[in-house]
Amino acid sequence: MQACSRFFPGFQPALVAGFIGVVLAAVAPRGLADVRLPALFSDHMVLQRGIPIKVWGWADEGESVTVEFRGQRVVAAPGVGGRWDATLKSASAGGPFVLAVTGRNRVEVKDVLVGEVWLCSGQSNMEWPLSASAAPEADIASAGNPNLRLFTVPKLKAREPVADVKASWQLCSPATVPGFSAVGFYFGRALQTALKVPVGMIHTSWGGSPAEVWMSEHVLRGDEEYRRQIVDTYAGSLARYREALAEWEREKADAEAAGKRFEKGRPREPWRPSELYNGMIAPLVPFAVKGAIWYQGESNAGRAWQYRRLYADLIENWRRDWNQPDFYFLGVQLAPWDRNKNRNVAQILSDPVASDWAELREAQGIVAKRLKGVGHAVITDVGHKDDIHPPQKRPVGERLALAARVIAYQQRIHGLSPEFESATFKNGKAVLRFANVGRGLVVRGDRLVGFVIAGPDQKFVRAEARLVGNQVVVSHPDVPEPVAVRFGWADYPIVNLFSADGLPVSPFRTDDWPLLTQPKP
Repeated sequence: MQACSRFFPGFQPALVAGFIGVVLAAVAPRGLADVRLPALFSDHMVLQRGIPIKVWGWADEGESVTVEFRGQRVVAAPGVGGRWDATLKSASAGGPFVLAVTGRNRVEVKDVLVGEVWLCSGQSNMEWPLSASAAPEADIASAGNPNLRLFTVPKLKAREPVADVKASWQLCSPATVPGFSAVGFYFGRALQTALKVPVGMIHTSWGGSPAEVWMSEHVLRGDEEYRRQIVDTYAGSLARYREALAEWEREKADAEAAGKRFEKGRPREPWRPSELYNGMIAPLVPFAVKGAIWYQGESNAGRAWQYRRLYADLIENWRRDWNQPDFYFLGVQLAPWDRNKNRNVAQILSDPVASDWAELREAQGIVAKRLKGVGHAVITDVGHKDDIHPPQKRPVGERLALAARVIAYQQRIHGLSPEFESATFKNGKAVLRFANVGRGLVVRGDRLVGFVIAGPDQKFVRAEARLVGNQVVVSHPDVPEPVAVRFGWADYPIVNLFSADGLPVSPFRTDDWPLLTQPKP
């Protein structure tokens, strides 16, 4: 440039450099020009059969993007921000196939299967890995299955919905399955075996999370109760946490300066409403799925009455976002747990008490009955008295798969737990009838346990119960005029009434008396 200035008077290097820059920018490929797909569209993915397939990604505005799959060819145009969306017609199960997306570049997603796709979400019992479940060695060793694919959403708390995650699909194998959700694995394996089609499991969960962090801010703010009790209380909770944290840090520093051991636990930061929805659900929408399995509720048990609405609204929230009215939702009833009270079985049976965990189980059942396409797995026989994380996860996943076969796939099998249907009180006895009894009811043990009975004074006592056909007759000599019966109504239910198909009867109550978590007038 300096040489040009000597030979050409008036030459301005800055102008020439700017001109060259403009020319190079016009002819050189730009970084944003490349078509990009979200992480869900990676090699080994599974696409949902039987419904339209949503494909999306990013490219330059004005660029033409072509999506090709199994003979289909759809053209999409990026909108503001470069986001483009395409919809493929529904496809039958099969594979492997190649999904190709072409713009200024070409992206090919290989080894694509079409079958059934399910989300698995919730808190720690859903997050619980296969490697830490009961006797996992044989299941891990035999996990190799090219028709079962796994996708784990990384943990992310976000204040606003994010567009993508950093993950990829994995083939189910002894190398990939140990850290995957045990419940998700057992569900997917059982479903794949029963349906004989590929199955993809998308795991997105976080231990200790309450339901409201998995819901959108729009839904929470749009409800007066949620806004007042959940959204608006967060600022105060955060302020109290920061004060407690500052005090904790001072105490820790003082202890260390004095050479003393400091064992006080660090304060827990409060959950921000919607933060896991933003970071771990929003980026999955609108990837076509069959539905979700959900193991959560421990963190909402103290608000069990509210959960009757909150759980239902979470389901409807996801259904609207996915724009899938037939988005199936299968929950897990809370596992039995005695809150580390160090009681023995005799003490538990002889001490009928109110239970917010029982109320949460009831809320789960109410939602399952009220909303179409919703069900749950009953696991009163696989809890752990002194552990909130019972290690037996295989029965949980397999019972969810049975429920899916009945509710989502309309198979005529006995896959649902028996449920209370009606009661008749007469001559000092209560006669209980049940639905979903399958091949009939059976008692595991010498005598039927788990029932309590009360008269008009609302004082429950341990009841005498016997199975007559598929009905249960309940009584107690000290309750001559019974008006209410409860079954399995405890933090840690001890029950032994099952269907002959091996499924435990769901806990229930016949009364409508006020509950622990019910708001006072």
